[in-house]
Amino acid sequence: MSEAIHSLRRAALLALEGRSAHVAIPAVLDGLDWQLAGRIVPDAPYTIFQELNHMIYWLEYFLQWASGPKPVLPDGAKVGWPGPAAPASARDWDDAKGRFLEGFQAMQDRVREGELLAPVEKGVLLLVVQAAALHNSYHAGQIVLLRRMLGAWPPPGGGDTW
Repeated sequence: MSEAIHSLRRAALLALEGRSAHVAIPAVLDGLDWQLAGRIVPDAPYTIFQELNHMIYWLEYFLQWASGPKPVLPDGAKVGWPGPAAPASARDWDDAKGRFLEGFQAMQDRVREGELLAPVEKGVLLLVVQAAALHNSYHAGQIVLLRRMLGAWPPPGGGDTW
């Protein structure tokens, strides 16, 4: 593998994982109680649970794009915000976290095993990975802010508070 491709792969993994400039993506969900995940923060447009379901929707979209034809974009933003404001139970919350982390791992595997410059519809795999990383980072930041507003930050493993 060329040094340039090795560097691209490393940068893509760091971006996906949220390391270096951001909080590690899995840590954003760590130690968060299911009831708190569904709590409405005054003036916030979404709950943490809704943010997570939105991240799942788009991560699965990016994974599909990385593996085949680019999926059809939804007709409107509302489609990308599926599900209720709160999980019905701890199991619902755990299932959502598990679904996200499974997709998160699958995208990391694509980076480790795939050819980053392989063509995909409307670009190369690296562009799809970058879009997924940026989207996850954006919404992970929103989850951190909501957690701070709910008094639930940093997570048990620690995290920056600035």
